[in-house]
Amino acid sequence: MPEIISKKFQEPPRTQMLNKLWQFQQERGYIDDDALKGLATEFGISEIEVEGVISFYHFFHRKPTGKYTIYLNNSIVSEIKGFQRIMEAFERETGATFGTVDRTGTFGLFLTPCIGLSDQEPAALINFYPFTNLNAIKVKDIISRLKQGVLPESICDAPSDNIRYVPAEDKSVFFRKYQTGQALGKMESLGPQGIIEEIKKSELAGRGGAFYPTWKKWEATRQQPASQKFVVCNADEGEPGTFKDRVLMNSYAGSMIGGMIICGYAIGATQGIIYLRGEYWWLKSKIEAALQEFRVIGFLGKNICDIKGFDFDIRIQMGAGSYVCGEETALLESLEGKRGEPRTKWYFPVERGYLQYPTVINNVETFCAAERIIEMGADAFRESGIPGSPGTKLISVSGDCKLPGIYEIEWGMTVAELLELCGAEDPYYIQVSGPSGECITVKEKFRRISMLDLLARKDIRCGGSFMIFNKQRDIVKILLNFSAFFKEESCGICTPCRAGNFIIQRKLERLQDGLFNEADLQELKSWGTLMKNTSRCGLGKTAANSLISAIDKFHDYFVARFDKDFNGLNLKFDMAAATADYEKYKS
Repeated sequence: MPEIISKKFQEPPRTQMLNKLWQFQQERGYIDDDALKGLATEFGISEIEVEGVISFYHFFHRKPTGKYTIYLNNSIVSEIKGFQRIMEAFERETGATFGTVDRTGTFGLFLTPCIGLSDQEPAALINFYPFTNLNAIKVKDIISRLKQGVLPESICDAPSDNIRYVPAEDKSVFFRKYQTGQALGKMESLGPQGIIEEIKKSELAGRGGAFYPTWKKWEATRQQPASQKFVVCNADEGEPGTFKDRVLMNSYAGSMIGGMIICGYAIGATQGIIYLRGEYWWLKSKIEAALQEFRVIGFLGKNICDIKGFDFDIRIQMGAGSYVCGEETALLESLEGKRGEPRTKWYFPVERGYLQYPTVINNVETFCAAERIIEMGADAFRESGIPGSPGTKLISVSGDCKLPGIYEIEWGMTVAELLELCGAEDPYYIQVSGPSGECITVKEKFRRISMLDLLARKDIRCGGSFMIFNKQRDIVKILLNFSAFFKEESCGICTPCRAGNFIIQRKLERLQDGLFNEADLQELKSWGTLMKNTSRCGLGKTAANSLISAIDKFHDYFVARFDKDFNGLNLKFDMAAATADYEKYKS
């Protein structure tokens, strides 16, 4: 066994806040008053502050959530795959309604946004174990077996990776043959600066959607004179329709860990943290096993790879259900045991990040790519892709297609080629990079997918997902799902985002009811533009992206939904909604 790293730096007690809250939530099914008071005393803060942390995260509850806590995904892909029928089946079989616990305290039903299983919808988490490709019969069987005392972990599904496409001629970066630690053996010969130069030569850019040059983050952190530095992996993959990081962690966790170790060596860090989203609890044990394997081999701990003085270890921090924690400074606040609200940008994380120490934050795909670049060499990496946009990109594809799953494409592939590969079925409205990205029409199918943003030829800069919708799908319904998501996920700290998402949702409801005209449509677009220009963080700035682009690209579609009398005074009576309860329970 390798020598365990001696902790030269002790993280403050409050950094254990989320772990303590998870412990109460899992042991008791909720966080009671005694637990809250105990935490306030332990951390030397007010009860109100503890309450504020608890209320910020979706998966922490102040009331019992049942012996079996069920979270059903209500993202737009789930909706088009039969969400409503599955929702009714759960209510029918458990005797509870969503948002409540049944009378016996056995089943608690809750809705939640994307759980990273968009290629296997409808899907749900039961005590955070995954259940995929649900139908009414399967739901009935699951609940029946739970009532008989069978544990969720013994009957849950093992989500498939669904890796549908990998580049030919061994140009794959992420899914080529993997050997634990192969890249780590090259660290000492390259040296810290040599590693950064190799990453710079590869032109690797952050794969979360911002595409910031990875080497610049690493170099800036390396140059900081601080005695303590951190490497943080953002595994809070919360963008609806995105599940690429899930696949990497499920089958290539070692590549992610290796990338973090290489980064730690390059910048002079001693500690790494994987911030794993709460929806991926079922992956935690697999990642822990990979970390332990690295420790046993000598790739984590003290004097890693026999490099004298290179001490580095990694721990996992579980998130608790908050989309905004995908923003790097909000993630840092969460790691410190606080509400995950974005920081005011006085400093970049590379200057003052976790606990005010220099910190590199990259996502799972970026660390995996960095590890592969050191393994294969920057020149080999650059053989894929196109000039100015080298390498490959992982795309999560879901929606109206025959082959939903993961596609490792070379940068430069056209939308048309990707649609053909996945067997897109009558594509009409395509959402790129999740709800915060942009929508495109099928008329734009010959645009390339790359990191370039050219005036003459505007390529599509995709952060990681394509959601495909055919002509039978209601665009307003899609946008309503997105606006409801952003309204729920807004941290509420800035007015444009807090109020704007609410107003947009209400206006879209009026549009859905046919109570809109052209002036209303332009006002809706104006609200989106206001949010984009004045919100504090990326959530508010990007929440209306799809809305704005949809208004421009599908204008005729919206006009067809207008109030033909242009007075906005008509009222719509929904007979189906009015009689829904009667029809559901009459038998």
